Amino acid sequence: MPAENMHIKDAVCIHTRKVYDSCKDKDCLDDLRVYPTRCSQAIIDRAINVKCRKVELLWVYIDVEPVSFNRGFYTVDVKYFYKVTGDAFCGVGRPQEFTGLATHDKRVILFGSEGNARVFSSILTPGENDQQLMTRTNMPIAVVEVVDPICLGMKLVEVCNCPRTYDADLNELPVAIANNFNDDLVMGDSEKRVLVTLGQFSIIKLERDTQLLIPAFDFCVPEKECVSSSEDNPCDLFRRIEFPVDEFFPPQREEFEAGAGNRQRGGCGR
Repeated sequence: MPAENMHIKDAVCIHTRKVYDSCKDKDCLDDLRVYPTRCSQAIIDRAINVKCRKVELLWVYIDVEPVSFNRGFYTVDVKYFYKVTGDAFCGVGRPQEFTGLATHDKRVILFGSEGNARVFSSILTPGENDQQLMTRTNMPIAVVEVVDPICLGMKLVEVCNCPRTYDADLNELPVAIANNFNDDLVMGDSEKRVLVTLGQFSIIKLERDTQLLIPAFDFCVPEKECVSSSEDNPCDLFRRIEFPVDEFFPPQREEFEAGAGNRQRGGCGR
C-alpha cells in the first residue's frame, strides 16, 4: 500500500526487544593458532608452505555478567569458533587440503540497564521441564551479529619458533563444534603449526524485553497469492521465467553500487 494512502488507525502496545546499547568492530585477528585434525597435522608436518583456502564461522559462544563497580553495565564475553581450510605444499606435487579449528576471545562492556523482575513463560518444550515453571532472571540478552571472516593470511611455523602465547590448548571443546571435523583435533605438541590472520566484522548488542506503544496503520494482510505446484508442462513453466540478463552482462560499478544502496535503504522499517 502506498505511504500516502496509509493513515494511523490506532495506537497499539507490542512486546519486543529494545536495544539498550550496541557497538560495531572491525577486528584484525592476528596469528590465530589452527588446531588441525590428526590427518591434517601429518600433512602439515611434511609441508614447506601453506595457503588459506576458506574460513567458516561455526559458532559464537556468548556470556553476560554484570559489572560490579558500575551499575547498569555488563561484560559481554564472546568466543568465536572458526573452521579453517587450507592448502599445504609438500613439494612439487599438487597441494593437499587440510582443515582445523581456530578460536578467538573478545570482551566488551555495554550498558544494559537494570531490572529485578523475574520473567515467567508458558512456552512448553516437549521432553523437557515445563518452561512456565522455570524462573528467568531479568538479565539483558546479548546478540552478536557477524559474517564469515576474511582470510588475510596464513603461515607455517616451527614449534621452536612459536611464542609461548600459542601454547594454550583448548579445554572442553563443545561436541557440536567437534562434530564439524571428521577426525580428532591435535591440540598438543607438534613439529609444525599453522597460524592464520582473519578480518572479522561484528555488531554486539544488549537487548531487553519491553513493551512499546506504536502507531498502527492496519493489519499485515498479504497481498501476494500463494503459488502452488501444478501439472503444467515444464516447458511452459520455464517460459514464464525471465531471462537472466545480469548473469550474462554483469552491471557496471555505478549500477551495482546504486543497486546495493537501494537494497540497504529498502530494508524492513527503513
